[in-house]
Amino acid sequence: MAAALAATGRLRQALRGAPGWKSPCSQTRTRRRQLSSSPPQPSASAVRTAFLHFFRDRHGHQLVPSASVRPRSDPGLLFVNAGMNQFKPIFLGTVDPRSELARFRRVANSQKCVRTGGRHNDLEDVGRDLSHHTFFEMLGNWAFGGEYFKEEACSMAWELLTQVYRIPQDRLWVTYFDGNPPEGLAPDFESRDIWLGLGVPSTQVLPFGSLENFWEMGETGPCGPCTEIHYDLSGGVGPPQLVELWNLVFMQYNREADGSLQPLPQRHVDTGMGLERLVAVLQNKHSTYDTDLFSPLLTAIHQGCRAPPYQGRVGVADEGRTDMAYRVVADHIRTLSICMADGVYPGMSGASLVLRQILRRAVRFSSEVLQAPPGFLSSLVPIVAEMLGDAYPELRKNTAQIVSLVTEEESAFLSSLERGRRVIDRTLQQLGPSDLFPAEIAWSLSGNLGLPLDLIGLMLEEKSVQLDLAGLQQLAQEEAQRRSQAQQAKPAEKLELRLDIHALGHLQKQGVPPTDDSSKYNYSLLPNGCYEFGACEAEIIRLYSLDGVAVDSATGGQRCGLLLDKTSFYAEQGGQASDRGYLIRKGQQDVLFPVIGAQTYGGFILHEVIAPETLKVGDRVQLYVDEEWRLGCMKKHTATHLLSWALRQELGPDTEQCGSHLSPERLRFDVATLAPLTSKQLQAVEEAVREAVGRDEPVYMAEVALELTTQVQGLRSLDEIYPDPVRVVSVGVPIANALAPTSQAALHTSIELCCGTHLLRTGAIEDLTIVGERQLSKGIVRLVAVTGEQAQQARDIGQNLAQEVEAAAARLSQENQDIREAQRLSKDVGRLSDTVDTAVMPQWQRRELQAVLKRLQRRANTAVRKLEMGLATAKMQELLERHPVGPFIVDTVPAESLSLLVKVVKQLCEQVPGTSVLLLSPQAPGKVLCACQVAQDAVPTFTAETWASVVCSHMGGKAWGSRVVAQGAGNTGDVEAALNIARSFALNQL
Repeated sequence: MAAALAATGRLRQALRGAPGWKSPCSQTRTRRRQLSSSPPQPSASAVRTAFLHFFRDRHGHQLVPSASVRPRSDPGLLFVNAGMNQFKPIFLGTVDPRSELARFRRVANSQKCVRTGGRHNDLEDVGRDLSHHTFFEMLGNWAFGGEYFKEEACSMAWELLTQVYRIPQDRLWVTYFDGNPPEGLAPDFESRDIWLGLGVPSTQVLPFGSLENFWEMGETGPCGPCTEIHYDLSGGVGPPQLVELWNLVFMQYNREADGSLQPLPQRHVDTGMGLERLVAVLQNKHSTYDTDLFSPLLTAIHQGCRAPPYQGRVGVADEGRTDMAYRVVADHIRTLSICMADGVYPGMSGASLVLRQILRRAVRFSSEVLQAPPGFLSSLVPIVAEMLGDAYPELRKNTAQIVSLVTEEESAFLSSLERGRRVIDRTLQQLGPSDLFPAEIAWSLSGNLGLPLDLIGLMLEEKSVQLDLAGLQQLAQEEAQRRSQAQQAKPAEKLELRLDIHALGHLQKQGVPPTDDSSKYNYSLLPNGCYEFGACEAEIIRLYSLDGVAVDSATGGQRCGLLLDKTSFYAEQGGQASDRGYLIRKGQQDVLFPVIGAQTYGGFILHEVIAPETLKVGDRVQLYVDEEWRLGCMKKHTATHLLSWALRQELGPDTEQCGSHLSPERLRFDVATLAPLTSKQLQAVEEAVREAVGRDEPVYMAEVALELTTQVQGLRSLDEIYPDPVRVVSVGVPIANALAPTSQAALHTSIELCCGTHLLRTGAIEDLTIVGERQLSKGIVRLVAVTGEQAQQARDIGQNLAQEVEAAAARLSQENQDIREAQRLSKDVGRLSDTVDTAVMPQWQRRELQAVLKRLQRRANTAVRKLEMGLATAKMQELLERHPVGPFIVDTVPAESLSLLVKVVKQLCEQVPGTSVLLLSPQAPGKVLCACQVAQDAVPTFTAETWASVVCSHMGGKAWGSRVVAQGAGNTGDVEAALNIARSFALNQL
């Protein structure tokens, strides 16, 4: 027992002292020792393939592709950061029972993961050591619903590591959960005994607490004990140097909102092993950067930069941080390529902002430390695609787009970096030897030039200057406080009705079937062009209070959740807003129970209802959908499909949809495109949709086996989980024809997989106009469109504004304008520009009018300047005639604007260089403009800003400017007194 305790102590120290591939000292001592005695060294690709084939061929696992690193329906994540993310609906019990996901029992895959930003953030550590990465591949196997559990999971892992990969057993240590008495959790002796039974020595099977061996998804959600397999880098020489290799999690509990643990309705196995670490072990490398996952990139960096070869140094041994820069660039270009291939592009918020920070960090290290030429970073993208393209084909498909985006971002950031470097150098020249770099300047560089604060810190660190971290923290706290106050000013969100994992587990345990919502498609088109929506009668099978507790009844205006055996209401999904309407109790026609929304949870549709009178479980109810609301959604959804098709026709067949949302008022559509759409493209897309609408084509819908849709050329599908059978929506082509093996219909019309409700003929859309467009991030544009009467109104507004612009152009072309008319026209053009910017009108027309108005504004401003120059010359001559040459001139002069007054002062000073001038110009009602300029030889004793401030303060106003030139305004009925103040001040100063 004493020996076991001593070993436990050594292991704890090894685990906590060596969190990765560790220190350069130990590496120097052991560099020539092999980590594994199993020749030959397999390639990373072979290691990945061996893992997948092992679970598929030996243990009957279904291989599933990696999910995108862009999380699917998980707002709590910036990036997919673990293999289990795509299976969350299974763990949470919310999976659609008709989907392929619901049929998964045992699966395996290699998942692309990004850990930067949010809870898991390795960004600042990357490059500093030999182990951290922002992108890595997670090899994993899963068993759902008790398909298998601890014994099988441990046995499979041991078999793979020791028999397939041939890792020596004496190099493997395992840990298990030691229990947590305060939470009522006993030690996981079952896992311990399984390992002992597999032949692991008892001295290498050791207990740990919740911190190390109890895995949790987050603050709430599924969780459970885990057992970890560690690899000993020491090879038996000296104390163990351990790195975690594989984590086997046994999902048994759910962490509730109150912090308590409750057993899960079903148990699951979730395992994860980092490919990079595994490959380092199998290739006998002490660093993941020395494996063939990175060596081609490191070679290419050396060949393309003016830097010495990579030597794997860290810390003080890494002179000039050259090797750190190698690691940063190699890691970051992998992350950038993977993310952009999955549709995450550099931008200004969320995951896009994090990606921009990664890109800028890579640019900075490549350009400044490695002396890479401009555009170098993008040259590494094809190497990443070649290395990882077999496993993740989207890399090869999108290589050209990624290269273009990286090149553009690199160029922009190099410009910002150069400006930032000049600011830093100038600031350092003004600091003393022990001064801290001002936090305000670092904050400004971050906010205005987009330089990440960690980069600023590194740049200063290289110059042996410390950043004022306390001041920076204070600025960050002030910013957080401002955001918090702004958030608190928003109206409080209402409590969300939902079915949690226990409610869903209880329903499934009791054998309650999923809600039959087929009636949502029960509608028809009458000969008069109106839609008739079928009746639906249902039984209340469950009632839930706002806090999710099942109750027997609800009344008194309560908001509650209703679960029915069937429904005609569309639950929000696929970007379409949920239906609303009302229900009545059968036999009681005079009481309406409003339905304000519907959501789907694991196939069960929860209706949010207000109960003015009593509703009870078992009541029979009749459902009535708000027909106008539903029809509005149907129009927008079919219009969205036509818009998607028209964009592909105009921009190319590979154009990808990145998201959409629709309600009766408008539709929103996000599309991946390297550049904003031109006015001609926007107009062409609109016209293509309008033509399809004008043809009043039939819309065909049918449910078909998902397998039948996989080989259809051009068929539109999104990165979503589809049910099986899946609903196909086809415009103008019958479903059977569209899905025929030789059919190319999907290349020429809109055919998509979609669960939404649609029109039966396109003509009801009437019209479509794109009224908004903005760039969400590099490569993603959001379009906003309206249909029907709203679209026609937008066109009318556009036409009216076009006529106003034409009239303004005609006014500008008139000759012999006086100054007042020219100024009025300039203001009118400005106001018209503001109106065009915000009006609901065709976006293509907005673009064209904005371009015209920009030219008109320049012409109008030029006309005003010319007229003002002429008037200023005349007024200057009048003033010279009234005033003999002296040290100063103070007077009044009529001027239509402050800019004209400033011009008079300027011309007067140019005519008599040694004279200082202050002029006032009375306006109606009581306002007085002020402008002044001080002769150069009078400065600094006599300054324009002070002179104007004294005079304007006397008039109850304010002034602004510099030591030489200033202007201002005030209000007074006694202009002569203001002139006397100006003269007295000038006499005293001069």
